[in-house]
Amino acid sequence: MPSSKASADTALPLTLELEDFKGDFSFDALFGGLVNELLPDFKEEESDSAEGGDSVPNGNLRSVSGTGTGGVPLFPAVDELLSLFKQSCKELVDLRSQIDTRLQNVKKEVNAHDTKHQRTLGELEKGVDGLFDSFARLDSRISSVGQTAAKIGDHLQSAESQREMASQTIDLIKYLMEFNSTPGDLMELSPLFSDDSRVAEAASIAQKLRSFAEEDAGRQGVTSAVGAANASRGLEVAVANLQEYCNELENRLLARFDAASQRRELSTMSECAKILSQFNRGTSAMQHYVASRPMFIDVEVMNEDIQVVLGDQGLQSGTTNIARGLSTLYKDIAETVRKEAATITAVFPSPSDVMSILVQRVLEQRVTAILDKLLVKPSLVNMPSIEDGGLLLYLRILAVTYDKTEELAKGLQSVGCGDLDVEGLTESLFTVHKDEYAEYEQASLKQLYQIKIEELRAEALQQQPEITGTISRAKAAALTTSPQQQISVTVVTEFVRWNEEAISRCTLLSSQQPSTLAANVRSVFTCLLDQVSRYLTEGLERARESLNEAAAMRDRFVIGTSVSRRVAAAAATQAEAAAAAGENSFKAFMIAVQRCANSIAILQQYFSNTISRLLLPVEGAHAASCEEMGTAISNVEGAAHKGLLQCIDTVMAEVERLLSTEQKTTDYRSPDDGVIPDHRPTNACTRVVAYLSRVLEVAFTALEGLNKQSFLTELGNRLHKGLLNNWQKFTFNPSGGLRLKRDITEYGEFVRSFNAPSIDEKFELLGILANVFIVAPESLASLFEGTPSIRKDALRFIQLRDDYKSAKIASMLNSIMTES
Repeated sequence: MPSSKASADTALPLTLELEDFKGDFSFDALFGGLVNELLPDFKEEESDSAEGGDSVPNGNLRSVSGTGTGGVPLFPAVDELLSLFKQSCKELVDLRSQIDTRLQNVKKEVNAHDTKHQRTLGELEKGVDGLFDSFARLDSRISSVGQTAAKIGDHLQSAESQREMASQTIDLIKYLMEFNSTPGDLMELSPLFSDDSRVAEAASIAQKLRSFAEEDAGRQGVTSAVGAANASRGLEVAVANLQEYCNELENRLLARFDAASQRRELSTMSECAKILSQFNRGTSAMQHYVASRPMFIDVEVMNEDIQVVLGDQGLQSGTTNIARGLSTLYKDIAETVRKEAATITAVFPSPSDVMSILVQRVLEQRVTAILDKLLVKPSLVNMPSIEDGGLLLYLRILAVTYDKTEELAKGLQSVGCGDLDVEGLTESLFTVHKDEYAEYEQASLKQLYQIKIEELRAEALQQQPEITGTISRAKAAALTTSPQQQISVTVVTEFVRWNEEAISRCTLLSSQQPSTLAANVRSVFTCLLDQVSRYLTEGLERARESLNEAAAMRDRFVIGTSVSRRVAAAAATQAEAAAAAGENSFKAFMIAVQRCANSIAILQQYFSNTISRLLLPVEGAHAASCEEMGTAISNVEGAAHKGLLQCIDTVMAEVERLLSTEQKTTDYRSPDDGVIPDHRPTNACTRVVAYLSRVLEVAFTALEGLNKQSFLTELGNRLHKGLLNNWQKFTFNPSGGLRLKRDITEYGEFVRSFNAPSIDEKFELLGILANVFIVAPESLASLFEGTPSIRKDALRFIQLRDDYKSAKIASMLNSIMTES
């Protein structure tokens, strides 16, 4: 819009208006609109310049107010532009003033409208609050009216109910009077009670009348009891007639139910069952249906059950066949119950109650009949023979029947049994057997053990060789113990197998009660401990008897020195036989000890793998069983220890015999002293070492761990002592001392295989001790200085020197002892 204050000398019109700044405003477009009309020539020149390709370098640009070539200005309209820009700025200021004025006016109008709006909102809020109050009062009123209407409806419904009840009561009183008219006369009753199409209604009314009559009769009885003078005759006649009618109606319905059952008319059966449910809650109908099932009334079914399970051989058919027969029978029973369940569900209004009765009858009648045939409890006084299966047959059948019956119970439970405790009922079938189960299990294990021991004794007697001569048969049997008489790991394994089978039965029969299970397992395992301990101990005692017999035989042929050569030769022959018997007894006992160790290892492994996990859940059971096992093993170890000491006695007796017969006086006091010494061991040493190597070979194999270490250590000590005692019988010259030292070296090398440092040390000291026979008398003092620990034995050995007296060694030793 043109301003009124435009300069007089400006011929350009003003084009700035407010509309130019509305919408999508562009400064470039506004500026172009202002100046384009003033610069048409310049734009044309610029166009021509662009078409000619002329350009003006940046360095030749001049001021816009300067002149070009020939004095022509570059922008001829610069003055008009400056004037235009100034005028435009002035109009822009005017436009801003107009805008500010308009904004102020708009603000005032907005404030006025906002104030009015706030006032209107306040008035509306007050109106809304009032409206809400009105709605609340209306809602309260509506609720009150609704409650009143509901009460009226309840009263109307109650009145209608009372009217119907009164009408029914009138009818019931009328029917009751009919039943109370004449005793035993049911001919004058209303047609309702004789109409077959209205049996359900008649049954319902009869039940109501009987309940009412019985209550009234009870009240009359109480009144008479307290002495009422004018008590009415009451409704005794009605009670009797109603009971008779109900019995007759129930019998009619049951007859219809049976007839429909024969024809498999499930709808008729269901109708009758529904009506019968009004009599004793249908209990009689349920029991009648269950009792009428063929499996409970057909004798052939019972006989077939026994035949399926036992076959023609009865209990002797074996547990495998019995288990197979039970599986077949129980499968048939479960299938029969499953079929009956489908019928019961379709017929009875409360099928779970009927199923409860049916399953209970199956377990108590059909299953119990089978169990009575299978589980014939034997006497513990007169136990059945092992040929007839013994107690083990009864226990195996008990386990099989219990397992299969539990499976049947689970199958019946899955079919549906209502509130019946199938598991508890099944357990009750075996209560009489489970109460004494532990006693029978222990008695069975004892019976098996006794039979096994008798078999082993019989085998030993059959295989005992015929021996004649001066030795009795019993003694010969002890001296030539056969493998069948020795301890057998196979027999112990059989004991464990019996026990493992018994433990599996304990787990099966007592798994639901941890304390009972632990008690039964412990009692059964105690039987195993007793059997193993007794068997091993008796086996070791038999082996010890062989050692005793060998020792007695050895002592019997010890003779004096003043006998004839013939007697001495015979005695020597018998001594050799006794030595051979002792060696055989030694080997037999070592084998017995080895088998004992293997048997104990099997026992401990069985306890760790099977017994422990069953005892740990009950406090104290595991510890007590461990203590019992420790006692049993200790008994075996005690017998083994006694026998091992006897073995050492046997070995040392033969060593002493060899030394006494083979050791010669000339071995250590050669008449050719001074010549080249003999570096070979003596014949006695060679024989003793050979004997020990041969006899101890089995000991190295049979013994292990601490048993081996203690045995060899004790034998080494006894050998050391025996050799010292033997050498004290001889005198020694220097060459004999050298040979003695060679013997000691031989003995030392042998005992090194004992791996007993203490024994090695003793034989090393013996080697040093032998030097007392080799050194010159004046050098004896140096021996004591080097090894003072041998002084005591050395002083005793020095007296065995052949020059002890001639060299006056005694006085020399006294001076040495005085100086020390």
